[in-house]
Amino acid sequence: MTLVKACLNGTRRPEEHPALPLTPAQIAADSRAAVAAGASIVHVHPRDRRGRESLAPEVITAVVRAIRGAAPSVPVGVGTGAWIEATPADRLAAVRAWRVLPDLASVNLSEEGSIELVYALAHMGVGVEAGVWTEADAELLVEHDLGAVCARVLVEVEAPDPAAAIAEAGRILAVLDRHDVAVPRLLHGADAGAWPVLDAAIAAGLDIRIGLEDTLFDPQGRRVPGNATLVRMAVERARAARSAGNPL
Repeated sequence: MTLVKACLNGTRRPEEHPALPLTPAQIAADSRAAVAAGASIVHVHPRDRRGRESLAPEVITAVVRAIRGAAPSVPVGVGTGAWIEATPADRLAAVRAWRVLPDLASVNLSEEGSIELVYALAHMGVGVEAGVWTEADAELLVEHDLGAVCARVLVEVEAPDPAAAIAEAGRILAVLDRHDVAVPRLLHGADAGAWPVLDAAIAAGLDIRIGLEDTLFDPQGRRVPGNATLVRMAVERARAARSAGNPL
């Protein structure tokens, strides 16, 4: 069965959706609901008490412990976007100060300091999900042999036009294939491209993700109640494709 990751909040603002989970308690409750709906992994952007994204050890600890208390069996992943800290050195220092570790952390390879951060996380025992946005990112992954230390490659294509996003995904995947990068791959889009790219990923037999980070709407363009609804819809689409004979 296709692996489904629930991406619960991302960089979205509270006013974008009333069910956006921001506090540890909200994230924990949403994680439990997403797992019940069929998610295999949860991915979150932890926030401090003022609602700002943070990599501070106490913030990471609170969120990771809350999720594990609510959904003990699910792997917990966090974002490490460069925008969270002032400099790459600050980001690296914050991550190295973590004491309660998430199971996974995503690192965008296009960001300054990404290679050092990947290796630091791997050394700490955190599974690294390498965020690949372009062919150049894919080539960087190959150049630094990151396939040897990464748990997963996240092919993240966020072009507003679904056809353009799917075409970009094809080019990125071709680079990975050409260099025999034998790491699990997850493909996802965002906003208008979220569902078309998800369907393309299912058809290709790749892992998928869905959640309020990526879209606030169902495939018909209707606003959803929250993350669990999105996960349930994604699981149903994956099951329908498998029943139709797609190679999952």
